[in-house]
Amino acid sequence: MAQHTHHEDTIRPFRIEIPPAALDDLRARLANTRWPAELPGVGWSRGVPVGYLRELADHWRTGYDWRAREAALNAHPQFVTTVDGQRLHFLHVRSPEPDATPLMLLHGWPGTFADFLDVIGPLTDPRAHGGDPADAFHLVIPSLPGFGFSTPLAGPGMNAARIAGVLAELMARLGYPRYGLQGYDTGSWVAPQLARLAPERVIGVHLNAAIAFPTGAEGETEGLGDADQRRWQRMRDLNDAYLQCNAKRPGTVAYGLHDSPVGQLAWIVEKFKELTWPEDGLPEDAVDRDVILTDVSLYWFTGTAGSAAQIYYEEISAADWSEDAAWGEETEGDAGAWAPERGTVPTGVLLSAHDVTVRPWAERDHHVVSWTELAEGGHFLAMEAPDALVEDVRALFRKLR
Repeated sequence: MAQHTHHEDTIRPFRIEIPPAALDDLRARLANTRWPAELPGVGWSRGVPVGYLRELADHWRTGYDWRAREAALNAHPQFVTTVDGQRLHFLHVRSPEPDATPLMLLHGWPGTFADFLDVIGPLTDPRAHGGDPADAFHLVIPSLPGFGFSTPLAGPGMNAARIAGVLAELMARLGYPRYGLQGYDTGSWVAPQLARLAPERVIGVHLNAAIAFPTGAEGETEGLGDADQRRWQRMRDLNDAYLQCNAKRPGTVAYGLHDSPVGQLAWIVEKFKELTWPEDGLPEDAVDRDVILTDVSLYWFTGTAGSAAQIYYEEISAADWSEDAAWGEETEGDAGAWAPERGTVPTGVLLSAHDVTVRPWAERDHHVVSWTELAEGGHFLAMEAPDALVEDVRALFRKLR
């Protein structure tokens, strides 16, 4: 039996080093893609158009510089450790300000830890970015379990509550008895769970791209203001094809995404098209195409199409959701089934122009102390509007210091 060379709680330095053979394999697969036929005149209405995807795939193969992106990621200190049997990869970027507030940044799907590159400098070193040094943060930016280099998954059952426990242990292991949290999408589900788990340790929670579901309780959709009515309608109009696949058959879908880089590219770039702002623009109108390709490349090189989707299964299918209740259809016995225990930790909510967060439902679930609505930006604010995200995070924790 092989002997372990480290204890489970050891924190080890990490660098991303994708082998040259993996880059060659990616280029060969892209060059040998079997492209499907397409119905004429349907545009984006039935999925990603072939012409758009062929051009983007060709840029991924011939123009995109992974090694430059890899170097940019490796410019930040990275580490791995094991918590509760789960390998965990994370960035740990300490501020030059010794009294900086520890802050964990939590990404979503289809994102990665790399989503936060543009906010690292301003958050850790505001003095160098025209800000107040009192607003500085020490940053911990993990790859959520099943994503990126936080693989393989330790097993089934890695839901938001268990992830929260893993991350709480990580912060304790790093020597941070008190800290803040910021999360979007999946991160906006995990961060409040961590705050409920350890309210005495979490200073505050900042959320964007958060979702508060209706419970099916009688009358809860009545009396909503115009903005909340629009958000509620957008929630109901959401194209949830990806959610249904991820939540119900993540293993089956993974075969195509894991074997075909163009399949993985289409699966992710469609979300950048649908969730960025403006809604009628192309993905690269909101996020630089090489930034999008870094995101897709991390999924591809780590082979995490299937494992990253498991959080949907754990939170929806494994939890035996009632879809009627979740989407506000009043079904006998379902009312209140999906209202989580209300959090007690002070929480700030930042809404982009694209978000579907309904305020009364968010205030039902969280102890909301600040609420900011933007006239710009989409789902991926750390990449689309990093300055707005930085300022709102600073404002919340300035209030809580």
